[in-house]
Amino acid sequence: MAYEFVDPETLTAKERETGAVFAPKFDLNGLILAVTSEGQTNEVLMVAYMNQEALKLTLETGFVHYYSRSRAKLWKKGETSGETQKLLQMRVDCDQDALVLTVEQTGRGAACHTGHKSCFFRKLETDGDNVRLINDQGPALFDPATVYK
Repeated sequence: MAYEFVDPETLTAKERETGAVFAPKFDLNGLILAVTSEGQTNEVLMVAYMNQEALKLTLETGFVHYYSRSRAKLWKKGETSGETQKLLQMRVDCDQDALVLTVEQTGRGAACHTGHKSCFFRKLETDGDNVRLINDQGPALFDPATVYK
């Protein structure tokens, strides 16, 4: 299957915002925001970006691919760690410039490269003028130093 996406500029605002044509609006860097949540719990696991190739591969294979801005390359989630994400559902917002992916997190269940289930394993806690981060989600599910040698 070779997915080709419609240019969002060819659609009217009404067609883009409420119509049936999928026309993802990539930013000036060719990326679209993707918020990923776990299917069973709806817990947000991570936020990342996709380029056209990552989006196409995700739709074609059923396994989530992202584009790493820091490494400037495409990556299949879990390719090294074994923590792949099987796509269950993809939603697009009204402007078609952001995606919500619902996935089955495989492997040990860790979506974060730190080994934690979610990238959002810390919460902010304030005490006067001080702000600190507290891990309230428990220990990592794997040791990143061992997995990413």
